[in-house]
Amino acid sequence: MFSASQSSKAQFLDKARQAREERRELKERERAAVQVQALIRRFLCRCRLQKEIRREVEDFFGANESSSSKRSALSVFRIARKLLFVFNHKEDKERFEKLCRCILNSMDVENEPKVWYVSLALSKDLTLLWIKQIKDILWFCCEFLKQLKPDILQDSRLVNLHLTMLVTFTDTSTWKILRGKGETLRPAMNHICANIMGHLNQKGFYSVLQILLTNGLARSRPSLSKGSLTAIFSLALRPVVAAQFSDNLLRSFLIHIMSVPAIMTHLATLTPERLAVIESHDLFRKFILFLSCEAQCRDVCVCLEGSHTLCLLGNLVYLGSLNDKVLEEETAHFVGVLIHMLSYCQKYVSQKKSNLTHWHPVLGWFSQTVDYGLNESMPLLTKQLQHLWGVHMIRILFSDVLSKKLLENQEIAQLPTQPVSPQNSLPMKNLFKRAFQKSASVRNILKPVGGKRVDSAEVQKVCSICVLYQTTLTTLTQIRLQILTGLTYLDDLLPKLWAFICELGPQGGLKLFLECLNNDTEESKRLLAMLMLFCDCSRHLITILDDIEVYEEQISFKLEELVTISSFLNSFVFKMIWDGIVENARGETLELFHSVHGWLMVLYERDCRRRFAPEDHWLRKDLKPSVLFQELDKDKKRAQLLLQYIPHVIPHKNRVLLFRNMVTKEKEKLGLVETSSASPHVTHITIRRSRMLEDGYEQLRQLSQNAMKGVIRVKFVNDLGVDEAGIDQDGVFKEFLEEIIKKVFDPALNLFKTTSGDERLYPSPTSYIHENYLQLFEFVGKMLGKAVYEGIVVDVPFASFFLSQLLGHHHSVFYSSVDELPSLDSEFYKNLTSIKRYDGDISDLGLTLSYDEDVMGQLVCHELVPGGKTIPVTNENKISYIHLMAHFRMHTQIKSQTAALISGFRSIIKPEWIRMFSAPELQRLISGDNAEIDLEDLKKHTVYYGGFHGSHRVIIWLWDILANDFSPEERAMFLKFVTSCSRPPLLGFAYLKPPFSIRCVEVSDDQDTGDTLGSVLRGFFTIRKKEPGGRLPTSSTCFNLLKLPNYSKKSILREKLRYAISMNTGFELS
Repeated sequence: MFSASQSSKAQFLDKARQAREERRELKERERAAVQVQALIRRFLCRCRLQKEIRREVEDFFGANESSSSKRSALSVFRIARKLLFVFNHKEDKERFEKLCRCILNSMDVENEPKVWYVSLALSKDLTLLWIKQIKDILWFCCEFLKQLKPDILQDSRLVNLHLTMLVTFTDTSTWKILRGKGETLRPAMNHICANIMGHLNQKGFYSVLQILLTNGLARSRPSLSKGSLTAIFSLALRPVVAAQFSDNLLRSFLIHIMSVPAIMTHLATLTPERLAVIESHDLFRKFILFLSCEAQCRDVCVCLEGSHTLCLLGNLVYLGSLNDKVLEEETAHFVGVLIHMLSYCQKYVSQKKSNLTHWHPVLGWFSQTVDYGLNESMPLLTKQLQHLWGVHMIRILFSDVLSKKLLENQEIAQLPTQPVSPQNSLPMKNLFKRAFQKSASVRNILKPVGGKRVDSAEVQKVCSICVLYQTTLTTLTQIRLQILTGLTYLDDLLPKLWAFICELGPQGGLKLFLECLNNDTEESKRLLAMLMLFCDCSRHLITILDDIEVYEEQISFKLEELVTISSFLNSFVFKMIWDGIVENARGETLELFHSVHGWLMVLYERDCRRRFAPEDHWLRKDLKPSVLFQELDKDKKRAQLLLQYIPHVIPHKNRVLLFRNMVTKEKEKLGLVETSSASPHVTHITIRRSRMLEDGYEQLRQLSQNAMKGVIRVKFVNDLGVDEAGIDQDGVFKEFLEEIIKKVFDPALNLFKTTSGDERLYPSPTSYIHENYLQLFEFVGKMLGKAVYEGIVVDVPFASFFLSQLLGHHHSVFYSSVDELPSLDSEFYKNLTSIKRYDGDISDLGLTLSYDEDVMGQLVCHELVPGGKTIPVTNENKISYIHLMAHFRMHTQIKSQTAALISGFRSIIKPEWIRMFSAPELQRLISGDNAEIDLEDLKKHTVYYGGFHGSHRVIIWLWDILANDFSPEERAMFLKFVTSCSRPPLLGFAYLKPPFSIRCVEVSDDQDTGDTLGSVLRGFFTIRKKEPGGRLPTSSTCFNLLKLPNYSKKSILREKLRYAISMNTGFELS
């Protein structure tokens, strides 16, 4: 009973709760229905109202168009209020356009104040409402301008409409209501205009103008008309002028207007009157003075970021080129501003591509986002920037340097220079005697004189300008060559800058700059930037000048000046390395080192190719080779750096000795040297004399790198297949190597050709006719490397340009193919340089960017660039044509052959071993010394056999004949007769392997069985079996052995020896 009553109570409560919830839900639904109905009614009501207003607006403008009667300003105001009340950008675009036209038409009406829209500003009741309305209308105009594309015809018309609205209502000059008696109202109206302008500025007026200008101008051809551009620029200037050039508005103008790509160039082209307005307001000076405050300049740069900072820079430079007076008066501020802006950009210039960098056509890899929409305008921006290194601006900025007079005596300056003789035959003694005799009277700059305080205003100004151009070079990486070419255009700038450098400090340049390296002050950095700029520009100039311009015409620098400069650079680089500065160098110091070192090496390589410096000019007398070698053995960093960067300061023979030591050390490391405990591995090869090249190629090309460096024993087989007599103790291999090299370098084989004139060797462009020609070249490289490795000199004269490639010089950014061209074909070089100097229109010659060549009877056209045979050579591209042609002849044609030979050569000789030699020195390493034969040295290192000895009368006669009767040419022929090479070893005859020996022989070579006790005794006591007067001396070049009969008279010996060496009679093997 109790449980039944409880359950019925619970059921009753549940039902009551459910009923309550149902009533609440019903009320919620009713309230929601009322709200939805209210919203719908409101929406429908609003739509109805909007339709009615839009219909009313359309009726108003429709009636206005059909009726000739003019609408009152009040009616326009009212209809505008209604339109603005319901205004929607998409739906009301055309209605708004009609409203603007209606308002502008009302302003054009003559003598009807009630029609003028602006008249409402005079109504007490409507003034504030009218100002509010015009502000809204003008801002809607701005909103539309942001979206319009000026390159579309329809949009360009709307641009003009909205700009006219803005121009009309932000200035009172066109308001007819202010004419006559209304003039008294002008101050009040101007105040209203200022109010409107201020409102627009607050809403982002300058951003609108920037977008419009960028859309219309950031392209290859501007799409803004003259009228539109004039209107935009006038609108942009109005707030600035009204605010009397306040810092705030100057900042906005610089950030939004002056940063538009090449806007100043477009103004000059389309509406030059605007530039006159800029000049009348002295805006350029105001910009520079505003930006000269470092905080303000940084603020502007940060707002613009990299690409647009560069655009602002271009516009300022262009303005500067048009305002000489301001530029001269504000040089310091102008230079400071540009340095700051370039330095800001430089922070984001990256050395390489990465996930965080973007490509910029002027800055290179850039670690900020690049606005690729600006790419079309980059050529115009580059043209603007070019004014910075143009002659006009350089003359203004460097006026203090260029005003110096280098010539003390005008008559002396006009003395004709003596013609310079061909390569490597410059009369050095006469040249330098003449140069240094006249140095005191011709130039003030041959040696550092000092005397100018580095803290003087003049020095500080020049330093700042040099910092500017150095920063420009390191920031605008993609147009660096353009900048350098511009800076070197004036022939007298660099010599005068050198004169300026020589006057710095109490004792002249070198000591001052070395002190600067140890001082981390701003002043020191600026002085070093001056040196760096001088080096970069001078290096560029000497690189692009040909030999005629350097040696005969002596453009910019006299030869004696190059001697002085190179001495300064040599000392500076040596001190930087030897004093340990380079070891720890970072950033600017390292850049300075590479700059000075680059200029030094360009001069050194030019001197190696054709001398201008005196003997031993490049050596450092204060550097003892023994000290250097000790430091190298201890792996001292400075010694290694010296060898890497300026090996030329070490005497040549010491470097050759160092090279031989490096080879010896490697041989010991590889176990290729005979020791008491071990013998080196020996490779045996069998060679048929009739097929020496083929057998050598087949057997040696498969050897490993270490086996090629090791001991190779050769056994010759004659035509009958019988082994030849003789044991190879390096001698037979030497003969084999010499014979192989003689065969492969024979031009008749067509692996190599000879240059016209001095007949020096280089890879033949048509060598591809050989099967496996690249493998053959690699084999030749290995054989040549093996000869150098073993110290075997071979008489193979290479062309200078090919030696440069063997050294890897052609990979240097300073390498010039044109400079090396005379070593290939001097006549071709003259023809090319005549094109460079051609005064007329080069296109008249009918040349194209191609090279026609007769290849085995067929005319083949090689295009120097893709499509080159259709591209004519003009005055604009003739320099490129010369370099392309030189590069094609010396590199492209033989690229694969050279690469294969170098690969083979470097498999034996490490590239770092020969980097310490110049091209002529490498030739001497390969072919021996070109100095005269030292007979005393040869006599000292001669071994005698067969009874001969140093006091034997035949031997005494021999040395006397060689010393007194033979000419230098005959002595060279004698050396070639006995060793197969006409040049002595670089380090003297102590290094001739095997040593030179003379043996007394009694019988002919085919009967010679070697020395016996009897033959030795007879030779020693000069006892002859029979008179050998009819026999000739013979030689065995593989053993460097001279076989000499025991002649009875000195005259017979002289006659027979002379005949033998002229006939080159030899014998293959003892």
